Amino acid sequence: MNLMTQTLSNKCILVGVCGSIAAYKGGEVVRELRRAGAEVRVIMTTGAMEFVTPLTFQALSGHPVHRELLDEASEAGMGHIELARWADAILIAPASANFLARSAQGRADDLLSAVCLARTSPLAIAPAMNQKMWSNPITQNNLATLQKLGVTLIGPDTGDQACGETGPGRLLDPIDIVAKTSLLFQASSFSGKTVMITAGPTREAIDPVRFLSNHSSGKMGFALAQAVAEQGGKCILIAGPVTLPTPAKVTRFDVVSATQMQQMVMSHISGCDYFIGCAAVSDYRPATVALQKLKKSPQPLHIDLVANPDIISAVAKETSVYTIGFAAETEQLEQHAQKKRHQKNLDMIVANWVNRSDQGFNSDENAVSVYWSDGEEDFPLQSKTKLARQLIALIAKQAPKE
Repeated sequence: MNLMTQTLSNKCILVGVCGSIAAYKGGEVVRELRRAGAEVRVIMTTGAMEFVTPLTFQALSGHPVHRELLDEASEAGMGHIELARWADAILIAPASANFLARSAQGRADDLLSAVCLARTSPLAIAPAMNQKMWSNPITQNNLATLQKLGVTLIGPDTGDQACGETGPGRLLDPIDIVAKTSLLFQASSFSGKTVMITAGPTREAIDPVRFLSNHSSGKMGFALAQAVAEQGGKCILIAGPVTLPTPAKVTRFDVVSATQMQQMVMSHISGCDYFIGCAAVSDYRPATVALQKLKKSPQPLHIDLVANPDIISAVAKETSVYTIGFAAETEQLEQHAQKKRHQKNLDMIVANWVNRSDQGFNSDENAVSVYWSDGEEDFPLQSKTKLARQLIALIAKQAPKE
């Protein structure tokens, strides 16, 4: 895997295309981003659509093109705020002189400028314009303003231009634009490391058709596995009964019960550098499992339960692996999470509420608080994919360095 693919794989890149003769090259940028493994959405300005049709970018990105700021259908689905939240990075290619001027002023009267103003992710611009427009002091002042605000400049190149002139202002080659976009992301924080992650629920059989379980979907654990793979790490994913696809470059083992999960974990933990216990392991299982289906009776049914093995405690006690646990709470989040961290001798614990409808179990979003021996950090509500990347970055930062 080359560095560009490693850093862009599974990243969400929002490409803005402005009015320029170089707009057709934006299609090649989209193609190269997808080739490197990125998920791409496209915004086209009114000027851009005078040069290239939205259908071109829809075909290249695999998604409808976003065009209007106040489009009822778009705002009901992925509106400008949702687009800004979705993007791991925004790339404007080509960026016109008009876009530079409007962005430097903080304008938000079209979809592209509004998204850029609402962003929290990195913004990169690849200018394309006539060489005199590029050299104009007004354009250079606008560019300086944007760079002071942290915007990354990609290009431009120098050479022959469509107007017949020669000089700076030519759009950089698309493959070079994508390569420089990849530098917006930190690479290889887990290169050479092996991470084991447990995910999903466990099921504890009562009889051949019934079981005890919980509402865990496995989405958070699978997102963490994907984030590890993106950062060049080897990931072993131990999954309970879920229906999620295996992330690329992740080794997956499926289990059902807590006992099976424990056996799988302990048989593969040797050689691991990190263990992330994200699975919602059932605390108890029936003492005995009926061989035949239990028949309904007017009499109360009593099931004796015994404690399941404490997988994460065993990993923390019996190995030197850096161990991260999860705490799903309905009250006293910090107190219960910190107690669990101390009792189980964990290096770090990630705590979240599970009694809220907009986050936690079965949701695509989550908000968590993370605690370790001498620190803590809160992460606001966001997609589990983006949250996973932030958690993996925090783990890499806090874990002892060799």
